[in-house]
Amino acid sequence: MNFSKLSIRKMDTSDYDDLIKFWNEAGLPYRLRGRDRKNKISKELKNPSTNILLMEYEHNIIGSIFATHDGRKGWINRLAIAPEFRNNGLAIKLITEAENFLIQQGIEIIACLIENWNKQSMKLFQKTGYKKHSDIIYFTKRLNPDV
Repeated sequence: MNFSKLSIRKMDTSDYDDLIKFWNEAGLPYRLRGRDRKNKISKELKNPSTNILLMEYEHNIIGSIFATHDGRKGWINRLAIAPEFRNNGLAIKLITEAENFLIQQGIEIIACLIENWNKQSMKLFQKTGYKKHSDIIYFTKRLNPDV
């Protein structure tokens, strides 16, 4: 792979359809009637505490990551790499870019939530310095099952 043809840039609302197509190809689940609706993501793109990054190779999306924060803790979400580009260190590049954004925002705690079946993501985040907390139980309250 010629890494000189690789770029990482901030997402624009006009990228939405390509992002959804990429998520399908990458096998990343999403909620089109909920939090992943175009108007919801467009709103996030306008929020200065959010950075949605796209990794491209020859003008095609091959990776995505969301970095957000609440002023005290940063979150990394929606990390995906196209299957044919995995295991080349590209996910680490996206994590680093997301972390840099959060650090520039003054954030000193960065977290991610990973489903217990996703062993590959757990290994990746542990490799990049994240610590697993077995003592934390995650609760949610959803006002709508699609969010």
